[in-house]
Amino acid sequence: MLKVSSPDTNTVGLVVQDDGPTALAQLSSAGRTVGTAETVVAVMAADKVMSLAEELPVGELMSPVAAGTKEGLRVLRDTAALILAMAVKKEYPDALPAGGGESEDGFYYDFANMEPVTPQVLRKLEKRMRRIVSRRLSFSAQSLNSFDDLHNRPEANSFIQSLIKDELADGRQNVLLVTATDANLGAVWEGYAPRVLAPGSSYVTAFKLLSSSAAYWKGNEANESLQRIRGTAWPDAEALARYEELLEEAAKRDHRRLGTELDLFTFVDEVGPGLPILLPNGAIIRDEMERYALTKHRRAGYTLVNTPFIAKEELFLRSGHLPYYADTMFPAMDVDGAKYYLKAMNCPMHALIFKNRGRSYKELPLRLFEFGAVHRLERSGTLHGLTRVRNMTQDDAHIFCAMNQIQTELKSVLAFVLNLLREFGLEDFYLELSTRDDSDKYIGAAEDWTAATSALEEAAHSTGLELVPDPGGAAFYGPKISVQVRDSLGRNWQMSTIQLDFQTPERFDLSYQAADGSRMRPVMIHRALFGSIERFLGVLTEHYGGAFPAWLAPTQVVGIPVKDDPAAGHVDYLSNFLSELEDAGVRTHLDVTRDRLPKKILNAQKLKAPFVIVAGDRDVSAGTAALRFRDGSQMVDVQLGDLITKIQQIIIAREARERL
Repeated sequence: MLKVSSPDTNTVGLVVQDDGPTALAQLSSAGRTVGTAETVVAVMAADKVMSLAEELPVGELMSPVAAGTKEGLRVLRDTAALILAMAVKKEYPDALPAGGGESEDGFYYDFANMEPVTPQVLRKLEKRMRRIVSRRLSFSAQSLNSFDDLHNRPEANSFIQSLIKDELADGRQNVLLVTATDANLGAVWEGYAPRVLAPGSSYVTAFKLLSSSAAYWKGNEANESLQRIRGTAWPDAEALARYEELLEEAAKRDHRRLGTELDLFTFVDEVGPGLPILLPNGAIIRDEMERYALTKHRRAGYTLVNTPFIAKEELFLRSGHLPYYADTMFPAMDVDGAKYYLKAMNCPMHALIFKNRGRSYKELPLRLFEFGAVHRLERSGTLHGLTRVRNMTQDDAHIFCAMNQIQTELKSVLAFVLNLLREFGLEDFYLELSTRDDSDKYIGAAEDWTAATSALEEAAHSTGLELVPDPGGAAFYGPKISVQVRDSLGRNWQMSTIQLDFQTPERFDLSYQAADGSRMRPVMIHRALFGSIERFLGVLTEHYGGAFPAWLAPTQVVGIPVKDDPAAGHVDYLSNFLSELEDAGVRTHLDVTRDRLPKKILNAQKLKAPFVIVAGDRDVSAGTAALRFRDGSQMVDVQLGDLITKIQQIIIAREARERL
């Protein structure tokens, strides 16, 4: 039997002693109930999550896995995905399940031989899922350890067979044959799940189907087209409600929506998908971002360079990028009998700048910086506003340094990156260390990789930030640190990347003269701070909900005359004052519409202007005006000279929010 020492899910005290009552029954007798964050959905043994739906090893000490934990949420969502597959097969018997499971904040399942899923179909499927949950089906699972175990098993379509082969080939051996049983009717469904499941359907109490989209088998556009259905699942109704509120707020902040409302950018069919056009307001923000970033880079010892956006095939073959990134580079162009490619990265050309002449150890570290336009042939289905485009501008830097300078430079780069991101109003960070796995895609000696990984890890720990491992996420030439940012809604965005590269200097035969006259190989550090200007603009738009800090706002001051009548003099008075502000470097707009005052103030709020200046009869006589802030606070009867000083101070301070 399964002995439970305490109903406290933090207590380790579960031991399977014999083949008596099931784990589920024992946990229920300990007072567990479904539908809460404390609900036990699985057990942990030797750092491995195991399903209560399958036979547990006898005599092994285990700890319960609660639904509210990271592992428990994964179990809940994998179970929800299985219930979705059951619902689809019930409503659409000809549909072919093609795999699914948990995803970030939810779950998904792919289906072949299924028409596009409409909102009405989503509602019908969710209703069917709730019926399955309400039947309180119990799940039992049996592991498949080899493909031969499929004999005399329920028929698996070609998609599921392929997934099972992949799982078993990877040695994971966690493919489960699942039987769903009704207490009155017996076994009602059999299928496959390559995941750990909850003991029954009733454990998935708080869920919602969200959307559907086209997908491709194994993510390859050359394969069969599928329908992907997405949903979310949480331990309890309160957590689901909070997530739905987050989705609602995220929809309001969607940079694609705000980009249209605020005239920031557009996409035009005649130009092509994934190729953004920045409108005047968006171009103003980009200009401010670039000018400030360039100033900070120059102060930090970087040298500005500029390189072509097209180059011969030989350059990318030499760098090693073309064999690895051929699928994401635009097709070659034939020019005078030679193949040319639009560049998808700047590093090969920066290596050539280093190689352009002889270098001395006295020049190191050499920090090259560029706003470099790159082009990547992203799949159509992955394009998403400004955050996933085909033409982008990287704030790209490459640092060439000596071996004994690596640690100092890495720490300096990390500090520089984090400080600059903070100045743009992003404060909540953690780091991710991407390393190599057993794949054959990586180049270079193992000892170089070990040294590079250790150096990055040491630099990351020096920041005091959380460091999350990412095995297999390294670039083909070296490991990397990525700065992950949580925005105002708590969502994660990958921002800056820092990569340590021993391979490119070797491939380009880079060298410098050491102090003793010998030739030495430099080390190359790759660094993109914003990732890309376009993506960073999209992230900032959502982070601020379009209400950019005063220094970034396209329109910083809106002037509103109380009366439009020329005889009152309000329009001329404000026009002259706004001209003074423009001369002081402030971006202004004068509202000369014939709308009433409340409507004009509302229009200024829609523009998300940080400052609104209102002037009436008394102001014209006294040389004053009222200053309104976005939060509704205001200053009245302020002398115009003091207004200019106050507004300039706030803009120059580059604070995330305006203050009285």
